[in-house]
Amino acid sequence: MRTDIAIIGAGPGGYVAALRATQLGAQVVCIEKERVGGVCLNVGCVPTKALLRSAEVYALSKRAAEFGIVLGEPSFGWPKIQERKNAVVEQLTGGVAMLLERAGVQVLKGTASFARANTLIVDLAEGGSESIEAENIIIATGSSPLQVPIPGLDGPGVIDSTEALSLAELPESICIIGGGAIGLEFASLFNTFGVQVTIVEMLPHLAPLMDSSIGEGLAWSLSNAGVQVLTNTRVTRIASDGSECRVSVEGPSGESEIVCEKVLSAIGRAPNVEGLGLELLNLKPTRKGIQVDDRMRTVVPHVYAIGDVAAEGPMLAHVASHQGIVAVEDALGHPAVMDYRAVPSCIFSIPEAASVGLTEEQAREQGYDVQVGIFGLPNNGKAIAMGETEGFVKVVAEAELGAILGVHIVGPHASDLILEGTLAINLESTLDELERMIHPHPTLGEAIAEAAMAARKRALHLPRS
Repeated sequence: MRTDIAIIGAGPGGYVAALRATQLGAQVVCIEKERVGGVCLNVGCVPTKALLRSAEVYALSKRAAEFGIVLGEPSFGWPKIQERKNAVVEQLTGGVAMLLERAGVQVLKGTASFARANTLIVDLAEGGSESIEAENIIIATGSSPLQVPIPGLDGPGVIDSTEALSLAELPESICIIGGGAIGLEFASLFNTFGVQVTIVEMLPHLAPLMDSSIGEGLAWSLSNAGVQVLTNTRVTRIASDGSECRVSVEGPSGESEIVCEKVLSAIGRAPNVEGLGLELLNLKPTRKGIQVDDRMRTVVPHVYAIGDVAAEGPMLAHVASHQGIVAVEDALGHPAVMDYRAVPSCIFSIPEAASVGLTEEQAREQGYDVQVGIFGLPNNGKAIAMGETEGFVKVVAEAELGAILGVHIVGPHASDLILEGTLAINLESTLDELERMIHPHPTLGEAIAEAAMAARKRALHLPRS
């Protein structure tokens, strides 16, 4: 079989690349070993958000009396919640499959590996094999849960994020190893449904890839909600017998033990580079993945790598999609490069968190004279009306001209609000421009303008000291 572009993987990077390539007139073959949509749609971004939405509805129903709504004692049905999650996944993966079919993308179910630089051998799921010769090949194989050398991490009672999404019943208690996005989202989910949650993070604050204020804010909110938060703490050993897990940890106060029913490993993810035949191309991936340039090209002509398997860029679904677009546009002769200056990151915990651009720490390390403005949501009219005042907006700017360097948010709809910060950094906006832009009232977005004003010590809705 001959084609213009062959794509290994149909996750958010691969399937978006395939759709863009067909828009540009290319013939495309996409190879997927499981289901279209990849980890994100099947066992990642989408199902977690569906479960978290059920958690949000349940949490709000328990507060109904605050809003003058009279309800009986709220309860939930975990099997029904799982049913809804599965229906959401089916709808979205089915939609992607339809888009690929209507675009004329040929999808092969199987596992692909290189025979040479322009040829793949696909072991088909239905049996047999297929040889595909392509002008350009894009590797979009994604990532898997990271395996770390903690004794007992492979024992009974220890689960990863995929298994956590399909639990038949909720455990009474769980210890979550890792305070990044995955760990924080599951901490909020399980805690809301009454599970006793302990979250263990080795670094000094939660959400370690974000501004430290976000980690501190989420730790405060989660602790108030009943989650035990341990930072600067590492897991040294897990002993489990299938009914009980004993997690040995070492922290600032010395050694201790956490007893729980389940342990969730949410330490991180590793690129899927095994079994691709990369050695035939003399491609030698690092721990971070396959090295690429800003057009997603590997050192082998006409071979690209995108998404979690690429060494460049954060492991985020929306980054993978953009990388896929850049790769096919470059492959088909259109000018395109990746720009990572304004990549938004979101944590769909309760409350949400989102960040774009430089953290305050990064800005100072890079030598900027920094101005910082922080506006707390207890001072925002919409947040008060919503009854959702936990959180803040933080704007990091360069002092002389006021150029926006970063925006960091904790609070309701943070994942939506961060779009304004992303646009501001993309357009090289300043504090003055954020301040002068008219924000509708009453909205949560007004907090962004107030934070920009706070950087110049002229926020209108903060008490004067």
